[in-house]
Amino acid sequence: MDETYQIYVNRVASLTLPTTYQNQLNNIQNSPKFQQKQPVPFPGYTVLTPPYQDDLVNETFYHQLTLIQQQLIQKIEPNFLIPVPPESFHLTLADLIWEDNYRNAVQTDQDFNQKLKQAISDSFQAYEKLDLEKGQCQWQILGLLVFPRALVVGLVPCNELSYNKIFQLRRSIYQNQELIKLGIEQQYHFTAHITLGYFGEIPDDLDKSSLESIILSFNDQWIEKKPQVLMLEQGELRKFENMMRFLSDQSNPRVRI
Repeated sequence: MDETYQIYVNRVASLTLPTTYQNQLNNIQNSPKFQQKQPVPFPGYTVLTPPYQDDLVNETFYHQLTLIQQQLIQKIEPNFLIPVPPESFHLTLADLIWEDNYRNAVQTDQDFNQKLKQAISDSFQAYEKLDLEKGQCQWQILGLLVFPRALVVGLVPCNELSYNKIFQLRRSIYQNQELIKLGIEQQYHFTAHITLGYFGEIPDDLDKSSLESIILSFNDQWIEKKPQVLMLEQGELRKFENMMRFLSDQSNPRVRI
């Protein structure tokens, strides 16, 4: 289901075009994952890079992202964006299971969590056995992307090797028959991103033209500066309770990318 390297880069680049922003801003919605700017219960599991608070490799990258988030909040409508706490900034490598599907799974099978951990561990081992080219996995900021319920930073691979590593990791996960038996399957094309905030109150008179200009101005800043690069060295399974808390557990499987 995931695309080739060049198709991925072209698709994500198209998401930063003014015409795309215009269409997307016409269809934004407030996020149901929050009520009165507070996260609601939204349990599940995902495979991600270590969040900012646990990432010792990308300190400079996430510091810059924190500054960008602060600048955005200052420029846009009050209460429009519910900011993600910077300490939880991360890159999702593979969506697994969440909300009602997760609740139903653990009610049906009391061993579901352990089975999920074992299956992901097997996927990680399968990935590590692949004869992949050696080298760092580096992704860089392309620009802001407007998702239906969130404002995010979009990332593209610095080279084909970096893309292939994530492509193969996702393939090892989604083609795992034990995961499929647990009801987990790929539902989305991969769009590498780090969420800055979710949409809260959307005013009826929201100045979409002004918001588009703000987004484009931030993108221009990235074009003019040295690319901000995220080093992907590790992926791990984490449980989340809501969109602000991704729980660390030493028993969770990890993989070197």
